[in-house]
Amino acid sequence: MRMIGKILRFDEVRGYGFIVPEEGHEDVFMHANDLMGEKYLYQAGREVEFEMEMGDKGPKASRIRLVESTAGEPPLPPRAAAPAARSAADNGGDPLVDGEVCDILTRTEFRTELTEALIAADGDLTAQQIRRIRDQVASLAASHGWVDN
Repeated sequence: MRMIGKILRFDEVRGYGFIVPEEGHEDVFMHANDLMGEKYLYQAGREVEFEMEMGDKGPKASRIRLVESTAGEPPLPPRAAAPAARSAADNGGDPLVDGEVCDILTRTEFRTELTEALIAADGDLTAQQIRRIRDQVASLAASHGWVDN
């Protein structure tokens, strides 16, 4: 079945990541061997078209290709490092924790960073395990107002 989705995360070095389908299904595993273009173009937030398959460990994308924007926008540049925290004097109304500025992430940003942290912590987690852990932690974060909706 051909589907559309957005890349949640793709690690060019490790060669895999996840896609969030437009239809709201669970996240789909993606591997560099299934890309129909240059790896560096497949970055978080890019819209892709793919074939959905069931792999050994859950949903898997194959024949993944970028969906070209109607505005002809260029590929996204590599993601920049997060800016350094500002001091309390420069907070501009941002929330403070112990006198330091605290980032409030969107739910999508939080899920992306949490996925990266889980993969870095244990490369043997399956996609299904990562999704279950991430969903539980994301729900906890939302219930405490730690992320924007």
